[in-house]
Amino acid sequence: MKRIIIHWTAGGYYPTEYEKEHYHYLVDKEGKIHNGKFKPEDNEICKAGRYAAHTGGGNTGSIGVALCAMAGFKNQSCVGKFPIVKKQFESAMELCAALAKKYRLDITPQTVMTHYEFGVKNPKTTSAGKIDIIYIPPYSWVAKNEIGSFIRSKIKWYKLKGE
Repeated sequence: MKRIIIHWTAGGYYPTEYEKEHYHYLVDKEGKIHNGKFKPEDNEICKAGRYAAHTGGGNTGSIGVALCAMAGFKNQSCVGKFPIVKKQFESAMELCAALAKKYRLDITPQTVMTHYEFGVKNPKTTSAGKIDIIYIPPYSWVAKNEIGSFIRSKIKWYKLKGE
């Protein structure tokens, strides 16, 4: 595996069967981790119907981690009825640290990113224009263009803590 791509589901607080088909791991409101239908290794070589299709143009070699939240999000002033909660976010960061360790990934902007960041870096893919993750309600002070760095810092902290 070559990278982790972090998402929000744009749904409710608990994973649906549909969402489980598209992400390897989903984190609910309580911070519980749910396995998706496919293992990360299924995305080493993407074959129709046999991998987690979470990032248009970037699924091959990518682990998809999603926070179950953000249905109804429009902007920072209108986050909908299912905003990401701190416990959920921290659990997702700890999971990403464990995945980085397991798959021997350095935590860099090329190996750990949000779906939004992938779309910005790859404007000719269907991921261009995706907004997950451009806002983290429990950390509302983090600016949109700093979220990726903030996430990577959290993941590095959890990775060091676990060593």
